[in-house]
Amino acid sequence: MKPTPSCVALRADASPQAGIGHVVRCLSLAAALRDAGLQPCLVTRRLGIDVGKLAELFGIELVELPTPRTEFVPAPGEPPHARWAGVGADTDARETAAALRDRLLSWVLIDHYAFDARWHRTISQALGVKIAVIDDLADREHEADVLIDHNLAADHASKFAPTGSSIGRLLGGPRFALLNPAYRDAARYTFSERVRSVGIFVGGTDPWQASTMALDALRSLCGFCGPVEIATTSANPHLQALQSRCQADGAASLLVDQPGLQDFYARHDLQIGAGGGAAWERCCIGAPTLLLTLANNQRAVVEGLHAIGAVRAVEGADPAAIAGAFAEVQRDPEARRRMCESGRALVDGLGTRRVAVVIGAQGLYLRPATEADAGSCYNWRNAESTRRYSRDPSPVALDGHLRWWATALADPWRHLLIAQVGRNAVGVLRLDRAGVEAEVSIYIDPELTGLGLGRRMLEALELWASAGLSGIQTLTAEIDPRNGSSEAAFAASGFHRVGPRQWARRLAV
Repeated sequence: MKPTPSCVALRADASPQAGIGHVVRCLSLAAALRDAGLQPCLVTRRLGIDVGKLAELFGIELVELPTPRTEFVPAPGEPPHARWAGVGADTDARETAAALRDRLLSWVLIDHYAFDARWHRTISQALGVKIAVIDDLADREHEADVLIDHNLAADHASKFAPTGSSIGRLLGGPRFALLNPAYRDAARYTFSERVRSVGIFVGGTDPWQASTMALDALRSLCGFCGPVEIATTSANPHLQALQSRCQADGAASLLVDQPGLQDFYARHDLQIGAGGGAAWERCCIGAPTLLLTLANNQRAVVEGLHAIGAVRAVEGADPAAIAGAFAEVQRDPEARRRMCESGRALVDGLGTRRVAVVIGAQGLYLRPATEADAGSCYNWRNAESTRRYSRDPSPVALDGHLRWWATALADPWRHLLIAQVGRNAVGVLRLDRAGVEAEVSIYIDPELTGLGLGRRMLEALELWASAGLSGIQTLTAEIDPRNGSSEAAFAASGFHRVGPRQWARRLAV
């Protein structure tokens, strides 16, 4: 049965200190949450930047908290970025809970460096919700059902261990980069041996005026005469000066307040940017990049991407350093080609879908398969991750699959079920019946493996089979002993090993 949609509140602020990146990635995730069958809203406090137009572009409801009337001075022992909230954590949690109290909420997601586990506990207890946290600093304690850190790390669990955090599921690495869903199918950069044009984007507010410095470096120190396009937002306090600078240049243009920059990244042979969330956008598009470290919290991103050859690192907004790095990569097309290939291999643009499916998975339900499902399920069935532990690991031809699918749909002793999370079809369950017993086969969209969906699908299957309509009393399964994740999912769902490869469970009927 399709569940009733529940709400998810995303708490993030934009300010001259914090920039707009936290709000942008929350809005990007909100779009994917809608596809996962949830109703998102953005909870924010006006701290010098109005994000109303941005929320309107994404079609996301905005819930505004009261604007601070006095300057906030954090007490000793508060998180390092506590000042960014404009109010104390207790005040923010109380006002957030009051603003959301009348909603049918299932989750609150917080993307804010100012708050720690105390805020998480207060909101969870006040609203009876699960907590998801977006954080890449690991500089304070968290208490979260899900934590998302899309930065590179050798071991994300070890990264957060010193904070004493309590984390249910940790989604770590660029596989979970929170990009606008449009990046999934966006045009990728087409490599050129020559640097014909340059794109510059150093954040929505650019407090360092790095855009102007980069343009000056290209013109005055490098002698680059080609087109330069600078992306920014109306929240940039130096926008008027930047407009004047571009007009005086003659070959420089300005792009303001775009909901997405995927086309901008794709149309230039070299990008100059900062080491924030936009770094993952450039990687996804395959844009060769000079990546600037403009704040301490960007250093890990810049150094990690430089180490694998996905970018060329530049320290600070120093025109001489920018010019030197530009000269190096301009005459080294192979280095730029490696950046292009390394970035694309790292970020596939599906991070928001994966996170949204995890958050929406409690609403997973099963529906009967149809002929229209055959194509996508063919791709899932033929994926290497699916075939690796199958009885027959050889690829299946499309015509043979389509014939089998049609036959299976018409067979009264076989049930084909599609697992859905909102509008996302995420996997297939097949039941082959013999009297009151049915053998279970399961496979998942290979883009969504490792998210705990197998266990959710088996839980949904129990509800379906126990409804009394199927007549099934026992479920069995054959699992390759090398497939530890599958064994764990079946065991967690009440199955017991009854042979070297055989598992079974009785249903309450």
